[in-house]
Amino acid sequence: MPEDLSPFSPAPTERSCWLPRRHDSPRAARWALHDFLRPHPSGELLVFTGELLVSELVTNAVQHCHAPLNHLILVRFDLSPEDTLRIEVHDTDPEEPTPSAATPTAETGRGLFLVQKLATQWGCCPRESGVGKFVWCHISPEAAAA
Repeated sequence: MPEDLSPFSPAPTERSCWLPRRHDSPRAARWALHDFLRPHPSGELLVFTGELLVSELVTNAVQHCHAPLNHLILVRFDLSPEDTLRIEVHDTDPEEPTPSAATPTAETGRGLFLVQKLATQWGCCPRESGVGKFVWCHISPEAAAA
């Protein structure tokens, strides 16, 4: 039987979790990201911006997805060897999100604006299954520190 002689195993470079379409899912996504980034040396540089953006993307999936509430949201994290964090939020609604111009007194409508400004890249793609879409963004340590 092989043994791992190393006292430390490498931190995972990807993780995913399923969340219900509920108002508390953005908080659960932030905790999942924080837990994922904790063992990575660059995690401290990515966590603040990453938590904000995953919260915005999951909030959009919860509030704007035109699918039954019992459908789940898939959240995926991937950390590249260059320490670029990729966040994906999958839902069953095929409609792509569109940034809106929120009025100065509006309490909502700034999520995608924040994603546009803080991510190094972002976009939306149809899911491979043909059901729904996923919205993704990339965050680099340099951009997150700025």
